[in-house]
Amino acid sequence: MKPSASNSATTLFQPGTLAAIRAEKARRAAEKSRSELIEQMEAIRFRCQTFAGFVKEAWHVLEPAKALEWSWHLQVMCDHLQAVTEERIPPSGIINVSPGSSKSTIVTVMWQAWEWGPAGKPSSRFLTSSFEEGNVVRDTRKTRDLVLSEWYRTLWPEVLEANGKLVRAGETSFANRHTGTREGVAFVSLTAKRGDRVVIDDPHSLSGSESEKERETAVRLFLEGGLNRLNDQTKSSIIIVMQRLHERDLTGALLAARIGFWHLVIPMEYDPERADPTSKMYVPPTPLGWTDPRTRAGELMDPVRMPREAVEKLKGVSHYAWIGQYQQRPAAREGGLFKRSWFKRVRAVPGAVNNRGRYWDLAASEDEGSAYTAGVRVSELEGNFYVEDVKRERKSAAGVRTLIKDTAEEDKRLFGLIRIRLPQDPGQAGKDQAQGFVKMLAGHDARTKVVSGDKVTRATPASAQAEAGNVFLVETGDPVADAWIEPFLEEVAGFPSFAYKDQVDAFADAINDLALAPRATTVIGRTAFGAR
Repeated sequence: MKPSASNSATTLFQPGTLAAIRAEKARRAAEKSRSELIEQMEAIRFRCQTFAGFVKEAWHVLEPAKALEWSWHLQVMCDHLQAVTEERIPPSGIINVSPGSSKSTIVTVMWQAWEWGPAGKPSSRFLTSSFEEGNVVRDTRKTRDLVLSEWYRTLWPEVLEANGKLVRAGETSFANRHTGTREGVAFVSLTAKRGDRVVIDDPHSLSGSESEKERETAVRLFLEGGLNRLNDQTKSSIIIVMQRLHERDLTGALLAARIGFWHLVIPMEYDPERADPTSKMYVPPTPLGWTDPRTRAGELMDPVRMPREAVEKLKGVSHYAWIGQYQQRPAAREGGLFKRSWFKRVRAVPGAVNNRGRYWDLAASEDEGSAYTAGVRVSELEGNFYVEDVKRERKSAAGVRTLIKDTAEEDKRLFGLIRIRLPQDPGQAGKDQAQGFVKMLAGHDARTKVVSGDKVTRATPASAQAEAGNVFLVETGDPVADAWIEPFLEEVAGFPSFAYKDQVDAFADAINDLALAPRATTVIGRTAFGAR
């Protein structure tokens, strides 16, 4: 009997049939993809001769739903790892780069797959580690999955067994037919294994870096046990890729030890001090001769994946995290030359002040990442110093003049005449600028002073006063009016490592000036000034 239309529909769309149709479509798509891959094989293999080329070609295997946005910082990481593989630079190095930069994907995951296949080193033995065991499992699995992918097996079948499989394929340990291996271990277990490539990806946790005991334990573990985890002490390599979390983290310890690790630093925003040989933050060219290609202060590392709006949000959350994790210039949270705990808060100056002044550090650029113009108002009473307010803005030259003049008028309305002090740069141009400011501030006690001495030396007297408990921050209780306090504390606590020093410079000048200023006294009903 001829089946009815309804019975035919039931037969066509029963679940088993639908599954078979989907499976057949998937099979045909895979076959088409494989055919296309075979047709393009030689071209792909040619492009993968460089590690950067391999990353671009293999990206879709690990991130099929996320297109690769190529950036110069990815290229420079690839170039240095390729140079290590080809023995063109010293074998061991440190890469400091921010979170979200694909550092783990490139260094911990893809480098091994490239060495085994395109680079022709299938016997390389990788030992990889991280503070977090979950990260070890994640990245070991990614490398294994990449090597076992249809794409990789088609292009470099010689790496695997004849059946396209690994000799051993565990979650944290696998091996190929050429005795090449991958062993993934938590950082605390690093001393139990060896490798031709020891890759350490973030050896500190965020919380662990804050603990002096945990941080020093991690550093000691590596210095005393990790350095000898190499199969060949002359040719095997150690690559440490991490964000900076503390001055004395593993990067800091290795740089202090001076044991021959090259150092690649890629801050989120361009930091001109890194390129200044006279600066304590100077980073010399790498063995490849690489230096940061950016030229403008504040220029972003990757404005596509990390645009300006996102960067500014990160800055607003924590200055401390920003300078360490993103700018790679960490400072002790409690402070170096200045400690946060030294600055006590009060609601008002407890009496009639002896002297009050607004002290400026000048800049003249509105560019993101450039230095700020900062004006710090400080009063002095009986040997104690009270920081009352900070103006801190990025302005053009004309904007700086307006800011200083408007602030002077505002201070005069509140307190009458106060001291206004501005720095004078050496040379005729600095003298002309200083004369212009004094002329603009006619009717105010405005003076300029030639700046001399390095920033740390100038800040040392202010540090001594703060440590002695003689410096206070005046807060009002109004979050808007007090918004200057936290950025001020972050900068002084981070000094001199902090990227910006404008507030510290102005604050230091205030303490140096007010400490030597004549003290106002009352004599027979009139105001006079007596020597200190």
